[in-house]
Amino acid sequence: MAKTKIYFWLKVDKKFFDNIFIKRLKNMPGGYTMTVIYIRLMLESLESDCILYYEGYFNELTEELALKLDVSEDDIQMTMAYFTKCGLIQIDGDKNAELLQAKAMIQQETDQAAYMREYRKNKRLKIGKSYNVRNKPNNVEKCKTEIEIEKEIEIELEEEAEIEKKDSSAPASPTAEISNYYQSRIGVMDGQQYQILTEYLALDGMELEVIKTAIDKAADNSKRSFSYINSILKNWRQNGIKTMVQVEDEQKQFQQKKQGRSDDDIQDPFIYS
Repeated sequence: MAKTKIYFWLKVDKKFFDNIFIKRLKNMPGGYTMTVIYIRLMLESLESDCILYYEGYFNELTEELALKLDVSEDDIQMTMAYFTKCGLIQIDGDKNAELLQAKAMIQQETDQAAYMREYRKNKRLKIGKSYNVRNKPNNVEKCKTEIEIEKEIEIELEEEAEIEKKDSSAPASPTAEISNYYQSRIGVMDGQQYQILTEYLALDGMELEVIKTAIDKAADNSKRSFSYINSILKNWRQNGIKTMVQVEDEQKQFQQKKQGRSDDDIQDPFIYS
């Protein structure tokens, strides 16, 4: 069955602008720009659990964000510094930024819920039209109850589910499997991350299971960031590792070298700081 899409948005009301830290920006140089950038940062974080992950493309997270939002790096730095000082943004040891206020403001809805909401709206409009003309001559249209509408919706959804089930019988392509596997173990993937992972498969000739193993290593070590996975794959590519046999051989060599040495003296090649 096709993967259910989830749509996210921020619920911004008057209370947001009554926040003492937002109100203080009114009297600061560049305060309006910083407020807008802060809202855009929250929007950027919605599909990744309100966390802006540092991907390692540049030296600092602010450089990556300036490119994504198409704003100056100075404005991003001032915004990040201000809201970090206020405690609304927290930066961890991996340079990832968590936007705490966004967690309280986030709203979400599945595409199925949106469909049902729109379907009910259209049905009620038809009911209204039917009600307005029901006393006209030769009118045979019957005004449907809410229960009848709900039953019709359920029947249509069941029919759509059967169609999707039939359409999904064909095996997924390797690139699609990478995307599905990443999102099942790590989280939402953006277009640039998808391109990088598929290049390991298409250009570097890595086996699909090798890429999935790197994703597993990140998830199992609670390192749910793309930069961590990319570090593992970069290391394997530099060492000419493209197959699962080679991955297993590297681990065996590590275990052999580890014999006779303490755990503090040697680092697992699968673990990257």
